[in-house]
Amino acid sequence: MFAIVFFLLFSAFTPVFAQEETTLIVQDTIRSEDINPLTPAKAAFYSAILPGLGQAYNKSYWKIPIVYGAIGTGVGIYAWNNKNYHNVRDEYKRRLAGTNVDGSKYSFLSDAQLISAQRNYQKQRDLSLIITVGLYILNIVEANVDAHLKQFNVNDNLTLKPDIYQNDLNNKQNLGLTLSYKF
Repeated sequence: MFAIVFFLLFSAFTPVFAQEETTLIVQDTIRSEDINPLTPAKAAFYSAILPGLGQAYNKSYWKIPIVYGAIGTGVGIYAWNNKNYHNVRDEYKRRLAGTNVDGSKYSFLSDAQLISAQRNYQKQRDLSLIITVGLYILNIVEANVDAHLKQFNVNDNLTLKPDIYQNDLNNKQNLGLTLSYKF
């Protein structure tokens, strides 16, 4: 009898031990991208070498015409003011030297008006140079910031959105920003 019970127990547990243990390996569905800390510096360097090249490096191709339009406008205004400044200055020098040309473009202006126009064109020329240099620096900074933001993790766990809420004290609607962070 003992042999029969032992045989039944042994035969009942044998299939359990004979099976292989299987483990289910789940592939990670989150795509991991390596963050390269030199990417923003490289984008800024490219933009410093040639305006718009940093935007091309960041694959923000739509910004390149804006960069060239802004810097080209500044350079064009500088060239126009510089040309007019030198024309007015040359006219004033001719008048001082006594070699006045009749029918000159500025013959209707007095000497005081020529000096005023010369100062005005010089001021506008210098201002356009400062603005053009500022736009060039802004181009470099924008390429750097855009490269930083390309590496920024944007997901639904952190949100910042505008919100309209009712003020309980005066029953008026107020505008605000809602910052939400989900764990």
